[in-house]
Amino acid sequence: MKSKLYAGLVLVFAAAFLAQAQTAGKLAVINIQGAIIGTRDGQKAASELEAKTQPKKKELEQKQNEIASLQDQFNKGQNTLSDATKNDLYKNIELKKKNLQRDVEDAQAELEQDQQKILQQLGQKMMAVIERYAKDNGYTMVVDVSNPQTPVLYASPSIDITKEIVELYDKSVAAMSTPAAPAPKPPAAAAPAAPKPATK
Repeated sequence: MKSKLYAGLVLVFAAAFLAQAQTAGKLAVINIQGAIIGTRDGQKAASELEAKTQPKKKELEQKQNEIASLQDQFNKGQNTLSDATKNDLYKNIELKKKNLQRDVEDAQAELEQDQQKILQQLGQKMMAVIERYAKDNGYTMVVDVSNPQTPVLYASPSIDITKEIVELYDKSVAAMSTPAAPAPKPPAAAAPAAPKPATK
């Protein structure tokens, strides 16, 4: 019953959205998250973020391997270790598991925070590019289809401007980072002509 109700609501929202799009004029769609990551700035930011998180990944992997080693030791010692030793080993494993889980959650939260910061910083530049592109090409509405809340059930690839926006963004950034050509020097003033000798 709930699934039918949800499907009905999706169709209602989709119908309303399409009706609005038909009256709005020229429509385009964009995967803005894909566009941001597709730009040179986005790729650079992703590489820097990967380099930043690499040490933490190695640290978590080491802790995971340590837990696996202790777990293996515990399993193999079921018939040889004393109950007290097995109990201490079990407690140690459980403690390390809890600490690892907490470390993973902290690392994930930090990663998501860094990703959001990147999306916000580059998103402001991206919005300016989208607005300029839409005005120059006569679009009255641009819809972000990367958001799962957007009620778009189908969009023709012919109205997807993601690739064009990435190219325009990179050109805009390149143009802003290129130093302006130095102004031409004014021509040197001509030397005054030597006076002609007086004729008798």
